[in-house]
Amino acid sequence: MTIVLASTSPYRRELLQRLRLPFDVIAPAVDEARLPGEAPLAMALRLAEAKAADVARRVPEAVVIGSDQMAELDGEPIGKPLTHEAALAQLLRAQGRSMVFHTAVAVAAGGAIQVASVPTAVWFRRLDASALDAYLRSDRPYDCAGAAKIESLGIALVERVESDDPTALVGLPLIRLTSMLAAAGVDVLGLRTT
Repeated sequence: MTIVLASTSPYRRELLQRLRLPFDVIAPAVDEARLPGEAPLAMALRLAEAKAADVARRVPEAVVIGSDQMAELDGEPIGKPLTHEAALAQLLRAQGRSMVFHTAVAVAAGGAIQVASVPTAVWFRRLDASALDAYLRSDRPYDCAGAAKIESLGIALVERVESDDPTALVGLPLIRLTSMLAAAGVDVLGLRTT
């Protein structure tokens, strides 16, 4: 059975490698623009499903994994900052507050698509602008929603994290994914149960 990750994210690829399953990577052709008035959770779910569906149309015999993540602060989406200035603005806004990261995952197999989301709440410390600037110049998290790489030095920006799945914040909720893969017929552990 062929497994395909519908993503160009190096973070998701690295996380999926932890399951020790052979997989291919195919970039999905999906417009990631936000729809008018779309809530961050709805957007993450829609994009994860669209990515899995797009690649599944190209390789219908495969089990295809799509994922997307949107950060939310005050009900508004917080996307990838892309620039140093935008990243600094995101981190300054998050100081002393909590941000919710909605990490959606979709598994397409046999013409069906499973979709789920794992929320992660992150409480940010209060730090001055010079400390945040130094962090950004060191970690360069411009491709990360919320401008903090929790798996790297960004952990120093955080007071606490609440989630059912510690891998969700990095970009692919492996606990949920293993259940979804099992439902699609993929035995992650290579064990047969009766």
